[in-house]
Amino acid sequence: MSDTPNPIQVQKYLGGIDYPASKETILESARDSGADDNVLQALEAIPDGDYDAPTAVSSAISDAN
Repeated sequence: MSDTPNPIQVQKYLGGIDYPASKETILESARDSGADDNVLQALEAIPDGDYDAPTAVSSAISDAN
């Protein structure tokens, strides 16, 4: 299984997102920004819902693993 990406790796693919953002918006932005499979897998593992800040996304990734 892949290592969990660190918050900096994840956030570089999420620049320009307006928060709050849904999981689907976050995944779409990451894909559009060319995120690697490791980052996409981590984002796919977060719970559905709205995230109010980049730190909330990072926390959800940590909690999902």
